[in-house]
Amino acid sequence: MTPRAATLIGLSAILMWSLLAVLTVSTGTIPPFQLAAMTFAIGALAAASGWIVRPGAIGALRQPPLVWAVGVGGLFGYHALYFLALRLAPPAEAGLLNYLWPLLIVLFSGLLPGEGLKPHHIAGALLGLVGTALLFTGNGAALDPANWAGLAAAFVAAFVWAAYSVLSRRLKAVPTDAVAGFCFVTALLAALVHGVIESTVWPQGAVQWLAIVALGIGPVGAAFYAWDIGMKRGDIRVLGAASYATPLLSTGFLILAGYARPTATLAFAALLIAGGGLLAAKDMLRGRG
Repeated sequence: MTPRAATLIGLSAILMWSLLAVLTVSTGTIPPFQLAAMTFAIGALAAASGWIVRPGAIGALRQPPLVWAVGVGGLFGYHALYFLALRLAPPAEAGLLNYLWPLLIVLFSGLLPGEGLKPHHIAGALLGLVGTALLFTGNGAALDPANWAGLAAAFVAAFVWAAYSVLSRRLKAVPTDAVAGFCFVTALLAALVHGVIESTVWPQGAVQWLAIVALGIGPVGAAFYAWDIGMKRGDIRVLGAASYATPLLSTGFLILAGYARPTATLAFAALLIAGGGLLAAKDMLRGRG
């Protein structure tokens, strides 16, 4: 697989994650850890079903403890911290700090062997950060000291996801099939947390069940496998900068579904985020990456 093909596969994860908000809204009032347990389990089972025709792929689960710590720590650790942030701080503020992770991925990638940063990578990531900040502040985000605990959780979550993504590059030899195991353990841990702190609420009607299945197959399933391929074999700097498109596309899908309204702020944020992504990806677009 060429780096360009792997990068394009990684970009598909960004598109799938942009559907996370609209699909989550469609699931109703299911508690977050219960929803995580259900969707991660679906994602793991969907991937494992392919082992019927590739029985040897199950061998990917035989990994050293460090690999499991990175995989499960990244998937469960990030989502647990993000859910905690949403409980302790307003979503706009939590989202603003959480979306430091694309910039952190670009910066952390400079620590990898053979992955030096160029000025346009950093400039593209910063443009995306400005656009994302505008997107959230335009929707009323404001940093309030009363929300510091939740904001701290969102900030740490950004570091956890960036570290997981960049460390995936260092674990390039680990087959992507291992992600199914990480998803399964994440589902078990989320179910345990759900049993301790939440009350079970089952989906009502076919629409909510379909939304859960779609979440498990896409944003909480295939997206993690696509991201793993992109991080291990694609241009990690381009993927980091392009990740700022996620909140923008997510807002776009919410508008199409009738859950949000278009604004001039959104349009300007779109220009900044798109411009940052194109700037960071210019080497790939010119055929040099």
